Amino acid sequence: MPGLIHIYCGNGKGKTTAATGLAVRAAGAGKKVVFTQFFKDGDSSEISILQTIANIRTVHCKTVRGFWKRMDDLQKAKVSEDYTKFLADVIALARDADLLVLDEIISACNHGTITETVVLDFLRSKPKGLEVVLTGRNPSEELLVLADYVSEMRKIKHPHDCGIAAREGIEF
Repeated sequence: MPGLIHIYCGNGKGKTTAATGLAVRAAGAGKKVVFTQFFKDGDSSEISILQTIANIRTVHCKTVRGFWKRMDDLQKAKVSEDYTKFLADVIALARDADLLVLDEIISACNHGTITETVVLDFLRSKPKGLEVVLTGRNPSEELLVLADYVSEMRKIKHPHDCGIAAREGIEF
């Protein structure tokens, strides 16, 4: 059975939630899952539960945390260096997996933190049976064309618009 490529994108809430749900579903079916996040350090609430599921391996780049727009040039250079190496390590881990989740990798590509060509090359040459999920806002046309599934989360209304801060267990 061929592994397909999923993109969960858009300005609405739910991209990471959808990826987490698919990871749980795959693990429940006995599949091996590698779940990783970019611009997140593993402190999000979903990680604590995913780490308790035997078939799911979570990995994070611990040297990178925070919002891109708040980083100076030196921090941005460090992020790019660390994420490039981190992605190579994650790809190596996924050789034996059935599902690879790359949460916020689209954002990493959009900010130039990871060269999108590296991601596209990986997707074109990935192991035949490996299912891959990419999340983030504004995927490129090349990513959209390569994907088998594209699901857009569209914000109609969000509490943040009224000044309500992100809440643990709901938004992170």
